[in-house]
Amino acid sequence: MKIKSILVKSIAVAAMSVTGLVVANNAGSQTAQAATVQNDAHVVTVNYVSDNSITVYNNYENPVATGQTLASNTSWKVIKTAYDSKGHKWYDLGKNQWIRAEYVTAGYVAANNATAKSTTTVSQAAAAQTQSQAATTQTAATTSAKSYTSNATGSEASAKAWIAARESGGSYSASNGQYVGKYQLSASYLNGDYSAANQERVADQYVQSRYGSWTAAKAFWQANGWY
Repeated sequence: MKIKSILVKSIAVAAMSVTGLVVANNAGSQTAQAATVQNDAHVVTVNYVSDNSITVYNNYENPVATGQTLASNTSWKVIKTAYDSKGHKWYDLGKNQWIRAEYVTAGYVAANNATAKSTTTVSQAAAAQTQSQAATTQTAATTSAKSYTSNATGSEASAKAWIAARESGGSYSASNGQYVGKYQLSASYLNGDYSAANQERVADQYVQSRYGSWTAAKAFWQANGWY
């Protein structure tokens, strides 16, 4: 009886080992599962790409283009990070606005310099002309910004003021690392023009493109502590 018992136990152990191998093999043959993971970046900057913008999608599992694009060298806050079933990393910029991680770089500095992408050497004379044109354009933009008047009224104006009060106490000169001014915008958004008018203009543009309205931005701020 003792010999029989040992034999039975040996057969049972062997059967469990084979079963374990089958389970392990089956597990190894499964494809990767799509899932959200811990964020590895708080802010990302769009790289320089061929058409100077990247596509925004409605989700990462079965992505469909929303029609929105993000320009090269613009920075965005990351809400979620996820991998699709093919192992591609995605970032959610809020309100299910997903982008492929391969087209952005963590932080505020773009991965590639536009000049490095150029295959043609520009002469000093041409470069000087380009700088002159850029200066003229910047001057015109600054002039336009100084005369900017926000179209936010009623509840929109109230929501805008509410956010400004919490971000900076309403101060155009407030600063906190990369964040500048009354609405604590990324310095890269302001492009060197920290005037009150430009802060108002860029804040309106940022909120419109990201949330659609100041009231929606306020609701997001109340839920997350930032916008």
